[in-house]
Amino acid sequence: MNASPVVIKIGGSTLGSTDTTYADIAAFAAAGDVPVVVHGGGAEASRWLEAMRVPSRFERGLRVTDERVLPVVVAVFAGLVNKRIVAAIDAAGAQAVGLTGADARLLECRLADPSLGFVGEPVRVNPGPITALLAAGIIPVIGPVGCVPGAPVDQLVNVNADTVAGNIAAALSARRLVFLTDVEGVRDAAGQRIPVLAAERARALIADGTITGGMIPKLEACLHAVSLGVQAQIVDGRQPGVLRTLEGAGTLVTT
Repeated sequence: MNASPVVIKIGGSTLGSTDTTYADIAAFAAAGDVPVVVHGGGAEASRWLEAMRVPSRFERGLRVTDERVLPVVVAVFAGLVNKRIVAAIDAAGAQAVGLTGADARLLECRLADPSLGFVGEPVRVNPGPITALLAAGIIPVIGPVGCVPGAPVDQLVNVNADTVAGNIAAALSARRLVFLTDVEGVRDAAGQRIPVLAAERARALIADGTITGGMIPKLEACLHAVSLGVQAQIVDGRQPGVLRTLEGAGTLVTT
């Protein structure tokens, strides 16, 4: 096991017929460099919510999660999406095990904001289950469900997957955090890719509205990881082999 693993965050929007994400993840493991995978699944959750006639609302890139939304997102993230990814990695020749932040209280949270409902803000990562799997050569595949410790039972919460990835990367002292997205990287006001983005400029682009929506939690997760010494990068996951050719790809976020 590499003492400083790579954490890879994947989303459904990046997975298509031409990308090589699962094969690349399996190749990492075959070379003895077992990665940690964190996934989202927001589009899949939205489809199920729509089928159940439950509206989806977002604030600052985060899904508002009320009593009707929570059971659906937990079922989709912890079940359907997680097991599809595990099965795909296994089929690519590696071994994977699916978890969420609620397992063994891997990701302890507090409620982020009453207006968001059951949305968790991480306060502690307990990486024991992850490190045990890595030591066994098994890829942890982590879904974005956390827990708020309580009695008699913990409260399950929806946690933004980008935030999960950033916190796990920081807790593991990962050598690199890679976000696979459906764009070529972070773009400036003119729509041009920014190859290297310093933290101060990133915050300014968020503040002035250049960066909006789902890119905000990605950048905030990058900034959190970078502040703790983890290299963070946002790349186009639709491109074949991008995980094997990271140098110069996408946007590298720096201090």
